[in-house]
Amino acid sequence: MTTLMSSDGPAEVINARRTESLDAPNILKLVSPSTEQLFGLVNVVHLIEKAILAVTLHNDKEEVLAHAAFFDYPNLDSVDPAKWQDWIGDYYDCKQSTPLNSVFMHYFVSKPEFSRGSAREIIRTAFNAVPDLHFIYLVVPQNVFPESALSDIFKPVDKKAGSKVLEKCSIFVCQRHDHSPVLFVRKARVEDHDDLTPIFNRQSDMLTKTYGDYFLAELIEAQDDNNHAVVTEVDGTAIGFMSICGEVSNLDLLNECFELGPFHGLKKAHSDDILEVPRQASPSPVPMPSAPGTGEGDRPGTDGSVAKSDRPESVGSKKVEEDADEMEVEQPFSPTVAQTPQQPTPMSQPPASREGGTESEMKVRPKLSEVQLGESSSSLLSDASRADSAKSGQSSQASGSVAKSPVDDAQEEPTVPERTPTPQLPARPQRKTFKPVYHGASNCFCIQLFCIDERFEMRSMDFLPMAFKLFPDRDYCVVSMPHLVPEFPLLQNFVRVTPRCPSTLPQELYVFNRSGLLQNFEVRPVCKTDIGNVKSLIKTLNQQDCLLADLQQYFVARRDPNGIPIQAFVATCFKQVVGVAVTRKEEDIEYIRSHYNIEDFIYFNHHRRHEHGHLYHFALNPIFQHYSKHFLKEVLRQSHYSCLYFPVYPPYSTDEMVGKHSMVSALNFMVPVRARRQIVYPVDKLGENAPSDRVCKEEDKYALNHINRKLTLEPKVTVNARIVVIGASDVSISFLETLAFCPHLRFNNMTLISPNGLPGEIPPDPVRSGFLATSHCYTQDELCQLSLRTWVNVVCAKMVAINRSSKYVVVTGGTKVPYDHLIIGTGLQYQTTAPTEADIDKLLTNEEVPNNPNRRYMGAVPSNVFCINDEYDAFEVKHWLSKTFLPAQGKALVYGNTIDAYTTVQTLLTMGVTGDRIVLVQPPHNYQPTCFNNSTVDKAVTNALKEKGVEVYSGYYLAQWNDGQGGDTVCSASFTSDTKPIRLECCAFFCFNRKAVDYEAFKAINDSCLVYDGKLIIDANFHTNDLSIRAAGPVTKFQRKYHADQWTHSNFNSKEVGFMLASTMLRLFDPTIENDTGPPIEPHNLIPMYRNAKVVGASLPGEYHYLHVGKPSLNQSLDALMAQQDFGEELITGHPEKEGSEYFRIHVNQYNIIETVTCLSKKPLETGNLLCLYGLHERYLNNMVSRMQEGLIKDFYHFFRETWSLAVFHDRFGDFRQEVRELLIQRPAADIASLEEKVRDLIDQDLQLDKKDRKYLNDAYEEGSYKRSVETRLLSFLSYNYYHLPMYAKPGMV
Repeated sequence: MTTLMSSDGPAEVINARRTESLDAPNILKLVSPSTEQLFGLVNVVHLIEKAILAVTLHNDKEEVLAHAAFFDYPNLDSVDPAKWQDWIGDYYDCKQSTPLNSVFMHYFVSKPEFSRGSAREIIRTAFNAVPDLHFIYLVVPQNVFPESALSDIFKPVDKKAGSKVLEKCSIFVCQRHDHSPVLFVRKARVEDHDDLTPIFNRQSDMLTKTYGDYFLAELIEAQDDNNHAVVTEVDGTAIGFMSICGEVSNLDLLNECFELGPFHGLKKAHSDDILEVPRQASPSPVPMPSAPGTGEGDRPGTDGSVAKSDRPESVGSKKVEEDADEMEVEQPFSPTVAQTPQQPTPMSQPPASREGGTESEMKVRPKLSEVQLGESSSSLLSDASRADSAKSGQSSQASGSVAKSPVDDAQEEPTVPERTPTPQLPARPQRKTFKPVYHGASNCFCIQLFCIDERFEMRSMDFLPMAFKLFPDRDYCVVSMPHLVPEFPLLQNFVRVTPRCPSTLPQELYVFNRSGLLQNFEVRPVCKTDIGNVKSLIKTLNQQDCLLADLQQYFVARRDPNGIPIQAFVATCFKQVVGVAVTRKEEDIEYIRSHYNIEDFIYFNHHRRHEHGHLYHFALNPIFQHYSKHFLKEVLRQSHYSCLYFPVYPPYSTDEMVGKHSMVSALNFMVPVRARRQIVYPVDKLGENAPSDRVCKEEDKYALNHINRKLTLEPKVTVNARIVVIGASDVSISFLETLAFCPHLRFNNMTLISPNGLPGEIPPDPVRSGFLATSHCYTQDELCQLSLRTWVNVVCAKMVAINRSSKYVVVTGGTKVPYDHLIIGTGLQYQTTAPTEADIDKLLTNEEVPNNPNRRYMGAVPSNVFCINDEYDAFEVKHWLSKTFLPAQGKALVYGNTIDAYTTVQTLLTMGVTGDRIVLVQPPHNYQPTCFNNSTVDKAVTNALKEKGVEVYSGYYLAQWNDGQGGDTVCSASFTSDTKPIRLECCAFFCFNRKAVDYEAFKAINDSCLVYDGKLIIDANFHTNDLSIRAAGPVTKFQRKYHADQWTHSNFNSKEVGFMLASTMLRLFDPTIENDTGPPIEPHNLIPMYRNAKVVGASLPGEYHYLHVGKPSLNQSLDALMAQQDFGEELITGHPEKEGSEYFRIHVNQYNIIETVTCLSKKPLETGNLLCLYGLHERYLNNMVSRMQEGLIKDFYHFFRETWSLAVFHDRFGDFRQEVRELLIQRPAADIASLEEKVRDLIDQDLQLDKKDRKYLNDAYEEGSYKRSVETRLLSFLSYNYYHLPMYAKPGMV
């Protein structure tokens, strides 16, 4: 915030921010004739879209006062953006100017009275925002001199001696030292105390309270050879302080808790260093079964069975701190990159088994975005020689001189995760995690205390040259910070070291190598002489063959055999190759635009087709990680791209897709792009009016990551708080998705604890997925397009305890996972029902059973009794059925009256089990509605079961297994009823009686003294009685003070609940919204209500496809709902009993808004389209109610497949509806009421509108500007989305 004085006196308090495209109209108002002379006629929106930095000044009334746009190349059409250095070097003496430290001003406008102050403020803002920036150039036409506001700042560039005269333009320059100079740094003196104390006290008075008023003077006085204090000063006044110490005594602890392999453990090389597993010590593989998983969420989880390499992970691949003796680290798996170990000796492992495992085994899957290049980083400045590592058999990469050491002395080995194999049942050996051992002396110093005036914090890096000068024999500077301390500007240039997952050290570790001070970081096209250096850089990258093949193809033809251009670049520092990138032109940009929301980040129409690039490979030495965005920016500039895209394929993708990519290390600097819901097109009806094949084609699903020119200089806010999520339920996935997809935030420490990890990471199988009904919150394709494994660490284990005082979760095996914020979202799971132990020989009835029929079975579960809670349970059941049940004789008994009992029966039938081998036993409903709550559907399914020959028994409780004799398997089951009991033989027993909280989760919650009253108690803001622990989903219930015991999160859409939970958390971290300082006040004690539909989909007996979409509600019978006066109307077409007729029921409320959709059909349902019907007014649907009443609609399936309806199913139709609503609530003029206000006035007079009132409103709509505005918006909507909606005619076509 700054005060600007105008030329005529009044002052304005102004703020600087990044320019948005919405500022364009206000910017155009500032354009003057001199602006056009200086910069020409420009498209301001296009300028903002392509600028690497655009700055706007505005006052407290949000009025735009000035704007400037900066590019990384001159604004001359005759100059190739990729070669501007050569061009400017031919005419001017600009040897110090590089793409790293130079930008060009392409545009500047301001209010005339504030022009001088605005220009200086914008220039100062640009230098502050980009610390590496030293030169801002202004290129103007010949004979045009900059306006006075700019001429005061920009000076003519000195011409090169003997150069030609540049005829078409003149070049001016503005240098950093005139506006935001590099700070002067010196050793601290005691007299600096008075200048520094106020700065410390403004930020925190903790040190003063702890150590006294003169702690700073004492610290400065205590300097010696190992402890130094330095200050920065401006005009003789100290404005910053740094205390550094050469003694880092806990290096072994840091190596235990952090992945310091790429930095050689922060120690000097030593001959006794052990950098790889001694080969003679490698034991033979010993089968070790893995733990059985129990689904912890209310949706499928993921497998814990992934092939593990015995090779140590490198940086970016988090490892487990081994609190327990038996523990295993699960390597990350990636379809786009391959695991890079610290030694190149691969050893394959058989896949995992989930049968017969022990609970002491735990697996960890680190997130892909943490992966960097591996091995020890070398300093490019150090003169230390390489040391031979006798025990490792290799030379450790210590450090090398710029002049002496070869290129490969400074290289890093890219760490890349392995792909996940398809889950299989053979056992897998368990191996101990290897950790390198370093014996050398310390090679680092640490920053103990740091503070700087907020006005100069962007110049914090100016301390480091002096710090390294004071420790000339050390290559690394380290800083440790508590997790909850926000990352300050100094740390943005440090490398955040990957913690071993889960690390119990409550600190984040940052490392900076002295080579990072080098400004000689250049990016250029690769040449053939670089190939040896590139090989050294990527020597342990598993996809190195693919990368090298791409480089070879680049050298041969600069394009693929199919004609797609290839571009390859290397990053160098003092002529040593430290990075490599390979791109191709993006040929599928139409598919990307139509399937991903890239328009959240770009205005698509301002980017030409050839400006979209596809990133295939990216590797960069970690000590230059802070140059990653500059590397990407240079790739964009030199390849003439404006956007880059990178896909992350699911683990089960084909090798053909996976092998093409190897980049992982830049993922943290890109933004994830959300996928778009697609319309299901009736292609047979559309014919030539269908969308193009580029839009409709089927491709392997992937998650998309993106960067463009605007984002290359836009930093993310780093959040290091440890957020631990328990359970892979829909709520948990939605929560993680919301946080991970915040483009301006980077959450470094999100961890999911779930027995089977993330859902959706095994190949899709329609038979396996048929065992359970679906909530349609996340489909398999949607999970692939999220790729949460890129952003979330996964601990494949179960929570067994919570220590609230020390803030950690204990998982199976005893490992501790620390947290700052704990989210409990375990959902509910089917539990094995305990028999009531009723003796059927005594002819007991249900009212006489000795025990509760809904008890949980606490003993050893027989081997042929199954509860299916997720896709991994379903996988095991399917495997067991195929291997054991199908070849044998005997019956499968399904116990339960939930929808999953019916889906399991149908899956058994699909697998080839005949109906006479299936028995369905249903417990009494106890006056509750059936799972379908629809008599028509109930009758259709019951008839289908009879037709298939399935035995059905209703109203029975489980009494005994094996007549009470026990045993490892169940051979018979006895049941009681209200009449006589029955005894049934079986060789498989499926339990779908009821869902409950997992026992281990309940015990952990209860033992930690979290309030539990049947379920975990929360308030309206998801808080438990511990403010650092939140919970959501079916595992919770609201506090009794809300008087809403019947309403829980299970009544609502889980995805929406997860989103709202994340929204409350974002208030703690997001600087763009107001932060919570404490729990929000609840004045009315009302529970939150959610609006999204509750959805159930299933495959039912009779080969029926079932879908039910309804508003959140209590579990009331349909008959009771229809008896209510405000029920509305139901519209039904078809009936299951009529051959060829498909059942479709729609319920519209009294306001003619659709509240319920129920479908039962033997044809596949167009689910994506049908879900869009919920919440729409029937007028949107071609006057559906009146057409139905007139008998014009015979079949809703056919009605909604007509081409008129496709716009309604478009994913942006909701945005269009919101735009129309905004038109109707806006006033045409300040003194004219809006249409909404007129409606409210009439309703206030009488709730019922008569014909006269309706005519008045209709006339106001048509005679005013509303109708024309709505029609314009509609045409704009159809036109902008025409690639999806070509079946609609546009004006001029007919």
